[in-house]
Amino acid sequence: MNRKIAVRVIAVAMLVFVHRAEAQPAKIYRIGYLGTSSLSGAAPSLERFRQRLRELGWVEGKNIAFEYRFAEGKGDERLKELAAELVHLKVDIIVARATTGALAAKQATSTIPIVMWNIGDPVGAGIVKSLAQPGGNITGVSTLAPELITKRLEILKDVVPKLKLMGVLIMRGRGRAGGERQIKELEPAAQYLQVELTCLDAKLEPKGLDDAFESAKRKRVDAFTPLGSPLAFAERKRIVAVAVKHRLPGIYSDREFVDDGGLMSYGRNGPDQDHRVAYFVDRILRGSKPADLPVEQPMRFEFVVNLKAAKQIGLTIPPNVLVRADKVIR
Repeated sequence: MNRKIAVRVIAVAMLVFVHRAEAQPAKIYRIGYLGTSSLSGAAPSLERFRQRLRELGWVEGKNIAFEYRFAEGKGDERLKELAAELVHLKVDIIVARATTGALAAKQATSTIPIVMWNIGDPVGAGIVKSLAQPGGNITGVSTLAPELITKRLEILKDVVPKLKLMGVLIMRGRGRAGGERQIKELEPAAQYLQVELTCLDAKLEPKGLDDAFESAKRKRVDAFTPLGSPLAFAERKRIVAVAVKHRLPGIYSDREFVDDGGLMSYGRNGPDQDHRVAYFVDRILRGSKPADLPVEQPMRFEFVVNLKAAKQIGLTIPPNVLVRADKVIR
């Protein structure tokens, strides 16, 4: 009899325990997003990132919440302030965009996990020790920037055989623009192809881009490429429009430039990279340590050509270039 009573007591206790456990609300992890540009500039990739998180079981309002911070091109100091805000909020993870964003997040915390998004050279920038063993609290996705910059110049030389002077467009916000490392990475390829480089500085103001392209005209620039940056990506429609206005051939880092009327792009597959950022967030939220997750480099690349844009500026794309394109917009 006592044994039956004991069994019943244990059963009731277990039911109460299960009921209380079910009644407890699920933990909502807070993801801090640190962007260098604006929401509009990052919107396409952010949506792909969030969609992939949903596919992995992370639903906003159910088990995750976002804290967004955008520097709006206001420079390093603003990024540092925003990174400090996210740390003060005690978010569970910080997703940091671009080299400057990752550096600001690294300076703000050595304990909160950080996932970097599209960093050109995280080792050279001092963000991680190595790609295979990042160490510390940071991991994420790199973009193979040096190799891609060289490849773009080679393609541009094939399209504009008489290319002698190439403009490197640098979008300058209110802080340090950066880009020095990218230019140094481009110099060996330029020397090999016998192409001279010149910087085209574009301030973040209404006439900034027009002034930069007027400078290109005075210098007799044959073609141009913008340095890859969140700010340039956010301003891509304006860049493309001014390039067409000045009939200047250009090659871009992201396909979205070409979708918006640009001539050519060669770079990593954007959706793939956005999905991989979600993978890192998922692994960390499930218990993995950033130090144990090697930094990933892109595996898929795409070359896109816009024949409509070529016609607008009076340029003929050679057949040997067209056959290499993954997509041709006619």
